[in-house]
Amino acid sequence: MEYATTSGDVMPTGGKIFITVPDLFFIPEFVFGGLVWILVASTHVNPPNPLGWVMFVSVFCFVFTTLWFFIFLCGGNQNSVWPTLDVVYHFVAVVFFLSASVGLASVTIGNGRLALAPDSLKIYRLDIAAVVMSYVATLLYFIHAIFSAIRWKRS
Repeated sequence: MEYATTSGDVMPTGGKIFITVPDLFFIPEFVFGGLVWILVASTHVNPPNPLGWVMFVSVFCFVFTTLWFFIFLCGGNQNSVWPTLDVVYHFVAVVFFLSASVGLASVTIGNGRLALAPDSLKIYRLDIAAVVMSYVATLLYFIHAIFSAIRWKRS
C-alpha cells in the first residue's frame, strides 16, 4: 500500500487508486453507503422526514462516489484543483452522513418501542442494520476525508 502524492503526479489514476490511501476507501464507501440506501428503502419510509434525508444522503453519496471513482480511474483528476475538491467532497459527505445517521438512529429508537408484532420487528431489525451501516459509512468517509486533507497539504 502506498500513500498518494509524490511530487511528479497530483493524484493517482487507473489501478493505483486500489492501492493508495485514501483512494482505497472508495469500494467500502460504495458497499456501506449502498447498504444504507437498500436497507432504508426496504422498510416503510415513515416518518418521511428525516428518513427522506437519509435516502437523499445515501443516494447522493453513492452517485457522487461512483462519479468520483470513475474520474479517478480514468485519470480525469490530474489538475491541481482536484486535491482540494477531494477534501471538500469527502467532508461534505461526512457531514451529510453524520446528520443522516443521527436522524436514522432517532427514528429507529422511536420505532423500537412499537416493534411488538413480527412484521414490525423485522422492519425494526432492518432499521438497526441501516443505522449500523450508516455509521460505518460515516466513519469511512471521515477517514477518507482526513487522508485526503493530508494529501492536499502535501501537494
